[in-house]
Amino acid sequence: MKAPAPPVNLARPPLALSVASFVSTFDRFAVSPMLVVIAMDLRVSLAASVAAASGYYLAYGLTQPLWGLLSDRYGRVRVMRGTLYGAALAGVASALMPALGALVLARVVTGACFGAVIPAGLTYVGDTVHASVRQRALTDLMGISALGTAMATGLAGVVADLVDWRVAFLIPALCALGCALSLRSLPEPPRAEAERSAGARRFLGMVLGHRWALLVFGLAFTEGAIMLGSLPFLATALQHTGVAAAVAGFGITAYGLGLWLVSKAVKRLSGRWPTPVLMAVGGAQICAGFTIITVQVNMATVTVTALLLGGGWSFLHSSLQTWATSVVPGARGTTIAFFAASLFVGSAVASWAAGPLAEAGRYPLLFGLAAAAVVPLTVIAALSRRRYGRPENPGPR
Repeated sequence: MKAPAPPVNLARPPLALSVASFVSTFDRFAVSPMLVVIAMDLRVSLAASVAAASGYYLAYGLTQPLWGLLSDRYGRVRVMRGTLYGAALAGVASALMPALGALVLARVVTGACFGAVIPAGLTYVGDTVHASVRQRALTDLMGISALGTAMATGLAGVVADLVDWRVAFLIPALCALGCALSLRSLPEPPRAEAERSAGARRFLGMVLGHRWALLVFGLAFTEGAIMLGSLPFLATALQHTGVAAAVAGFGITAYGLGLWLVSKAVKRLSGRWPTPVLMAVGGAQICAGFTIITVQVNMATVTVTALLLGGGWSFLHSSLQTWATSVVPGARGTTIAFFAASLFVGSAVASWAAGPLAEAGRYPLLFGLAAAAVVPLTVIAALSRRRYGRPENPGPR
C-alpha cells in the first residue's frame, strides 16, 4: 500500500531528512582541515590538493539542475535515496584512491551524488511547511547541517592526524548507506498531478524565465564564492603558521557551532524582523569576520572569524533560501536546484581561484577580498528583497 502523503502544515523537517542533511554536510566539510595532510601524503602541492575540494563543489553545483528536474518529475524522496546509494559507493572509492587524480575523480562523483540531498530536503520543506513558518523550519534544517559542519571540521583533522585521512571519507559513506535505507519510511509530499506529469522543458521555462528567480541565483553564486569559496582556507591559514591539522580543525569547528547557536535566534526573529534586516545583520557579521582574520591569523582570530561567519550565514543564507523556496512554487524543486547550483559553482570557482594565493601564503589578500565583496552582496540582496516584498503564497503547492 502506498504511504499516505504528509500534511502540509509540518512545523519542522522529518528526522530522517535531518539526518541525511547532517551526513551530506559532514562529507562536504570534512576535506577542509585535511587539504595539507592530503597534499603531503600524495606528494603534491597544496594548490593541487585543493582540487579535491573544488572538484567536489563544482560537481555538487553543476548537477543540481538535473536533480531538481528529477525530483519535480519523480519525487523528492526517491531522488534522495538513489543519490545516497551512489554517494556511499563513491565515498568508499574515495577512501581507496592511491593518487590525486583518482581521488579527485572519486570526490567529483561523491559531490555529484551528495549534491541532491540538501536541495531535495529544502524542497521537501517547501512542499510541506506553510509559508508563514517556513523560514523557521528551514532554519531547523540549517541547524542540523551546522552540527554536521562542526563535527566534520573538528573530527576530520583529528582522524587525519591520528589515524588516516581516508577514514574521514569512509565514515560519511557508510552513514549515507544507512540514510538511504532509513528514508524508505518517509512519504513523498503531495504535489499536483500537473506538476508530476510536466516535462523538463516546462519546469525550465518557468524558472529561467522568471526575473526574480534569476536574481536570487546570482545572489547565491556570489554568496557561495565569498563564503564557501573562502571557508576551506581558514584551516590552511592556521596550518601555514605551523598549527597541526587536528588543532586547526577544532578552530574551524566554531563555524558550525556559531551557525547552530545563531540559527536558534534566527528562528525566533524570522517572524518579527523584516527579511531585509535579517540579511543586513548577516552580511555585517560576515564582513566583520573576514576583516578580523585579514589583520592577523592565529587560533584566536580564526575562532572568532569562524563564529561570526557561522552566525552571518544563519541570517543571510536562511533568508535567501526561504526566498528561493517561494519565488517559483510551481517548480520548486527545479528552482532550489538552480539555487544550489549557483551557490556551489560560485564556491568552486572561488576556491580554485584562491588556491594560488593560499599556496603563496597571501591569506590577508584572500580574506580581504572576501570582506570587500560581501558589502555589495548584502546591499543588493537586502534592497532587492525589500522591493520584491509581495506577500508569500498562502501555502505550499
